[in-house]
Amino acid sequence: MAGFSIVAFAIFVVVLIAIVKAIRVVPQQHAWVVERLGRFYAVLAPGLNFVVPFLDRVAYKHDLRETPLDVPPQVCITKDNTQLTVDGILYFQVTDARLASYGSTNYVLAITQLAQTTLRSVIGRMELDRTFEERDQINASVVSALDAAAPNWGVKVLRYEIKDLTPPAEILRAMQAQITAEREKRAVIATSEGKRQEQINIAQGLREAAIAKSEGEKQAEINTAQGQASAILAIAEANAKAIRQIADAIDAQGGIGAVNFKIAEEYIAQFGNLAKTTNTLILPANVADVAGLVASALSVVKTTSPVPARA
Repeated sequence: MAGFSIVAFAIFVVVLIAIVKAIRVVPQQHAWVVERLGRFYAVLAPGLNFVVPFLDRVAYKHDLRETPLDVPPQVCITKDNTQLTVDGILYFQVTDARLASYGSTNYVLAITQLAQTTLRSVIGRMELDRTFEERDQINASVVSALDAAAPNWGVKVLRYEIKDLTPPAEILRAMQAQITAEREKRAVIATSEGKRQEQINIAQGLREAAIAKSEGEKQAEINTAQGQASAILAIAEANAKAIRQIADAIDAQGGIGAVNFKIAEEYIAQFGNLAKTTNTLILPANVADVAGLVASALSVVKTTSPVPARA
């Protein structure tokens, strides 16, 4: 009876172990490769799966999520024979669990080595300055080369990024000196451009001021000339008006008598002033003949005055 109990317990344990080995729960975004008697049998999908105990075994487990892979730093030689230490990171994803298991003994090492050799080849075709300017082209070239070989390993290379490009210390010093010289050159150019623009602005300001001054002087002269012309015209018009009024007065009744009286009065007044303004006295030949002088002056008036029309 005791022996039967031991056998039953042993059978129970074996059945329990078989049940445990037959159940396989695969996590999401994972793939398990099952071999039966040493040969590939199936790829277990995420979720609950059943296998044959003692005949099937899970040989490989793959993570199907995007995986970052740090590519070790390496020294590359540029086209102009300059050593350059390059450090990068690679992003890949397992797309075929069977090929990832049997296509290569170590697909991670395979894509790492291929990335390094491709990177050396790409940088070897570039000069040092271009390697800093064309990182995107370098990354694209590495990804393109890996995409051509990685499908045989069940892997998809998504992208490659250069983390750092480190030239030798002496090259860094030379580059820093070049950058400093370039900045100083730009500063000198900017200063000279500023001075040039300043001189241009000053010259333009002086030119505009001279033009404005000349325009002002011109306008002032025009205004003065116009004022003088207006004054002359006003004086001429006033004189003409006065002459017309005198002529009208002479033509009027009693005008000649008034003229005679005015001339005689002015003559006597001017003659009397001669003794007041100077010690020398100039007298006409016939001082007593005042009436004759007045008559001579009146003769001029009579010859210039209009002759009245006869009826």
